[in-house]
Amino acid sequence: MSDTAPSDTAPSGTAPSGTAPSGTAPSEPDIWDMMMADPSVPIDRAILLLMIRDRRRVSRGYVYPWLRILSRAAVTCIVAGKRLLPFEFRAHATMDRLCLWFLRRFVDPGAVSLLIRHFIVETDLLNFAVRNAHVPGLAEVELRPTKLSGLGDRAVIEHDLNVYRVLQGLGVSGRLARRDVSELDFSMLDVPATDPESHTSRLVKLDIQSALCLMNIPFALCLTSSEYRRAVHSMTLDTSLLSVLATLTGDQTFLGWRSSVEPLRVDSNIDVPLAVYEHALLCEYAHARLRALGAGVTQHTRFVATARMASAPT
Repeated sequence: MSDTAPSDTAPSGTAPSGTAPSGTAPSEPDIWDMMMADPSVPIDRAILLLMIRDRRRVSRGYVYPWLRILSRAAVTCIVAGKRLLPFEFRAHATMDRLCLWFLRRFVDPGAVSLLIRHFIVETDLLNFAVRNAHVPGLAEVELRPTKLSGLGDRAVIEHDLNVYRVLQGLGVSGRLARRDVSELDFSMLDVPATDPESHTSRLVKLDIQSALCLMNIPFALCLTSSEYRRAVHSMTLDTSLLSVLATLTGDQTFLGWRSSVEPLRVDSNIDVPLAVYEHALLCEYAHARLRALGAGVTQHTRFVATARMASAPT
């Protein structure tokens, strides 16, 4: 499959997007150029470019709309059917194997990179909260996979549980308070390179949203009803995590990204793949904002140190 849908490519003989032939009026702005240039988007431009390329894949325009319907129908049937059973069952190892096989053979490496990166980014956000809240006994999260194989071994389940553990620990402690930005530790925010196994031969290269639609089916099938409901609800906890970050940093920007869905609402009847995608975007926004705050603190510290050295007697 090609990387872009036909509608995203300028016709032969026309000027590139955002430009016009000499002596003519400027062309209408291109939405993809606007996304890259949008000053309100804090995400690193290299990561943003990877996201835009994923959005422009053929599968996103022509396959995703159908997979979205299929996934919703299949998951609804699975969830309803499991409620009728007199027993609960789980198959975590099977779920891991299916998802890893699917990602290796049917998902574009760029989309896999974004998925691996999300695990790291959300762990960084949680560890920022843990380290700067100084809650005794609250351990930092260790789930930071850099390879596709790292998404197995209950990584998806632990990824959700970590959010619950950290927020519960912060809430029980009652110690959450604003701190001076210069006293905050931003050292955990570096994201290492990831390996999506680009060398592996793939039958097709789906975009990340199409992949999430299909992966949601084994999630619903292989998790118990309570586990699946807990996983779905974990995405509403973005509101809680963003509030924690706003409290610690004193930066109200985080509050502007909160969802209208309150964490006290429990609802599994949502578009889960879309919710996961939006959840990942929010995490990227928050991570980029923390990095910007950390860079500002570093720059200020260097300025103060330089000023002190310049004013010191020789």
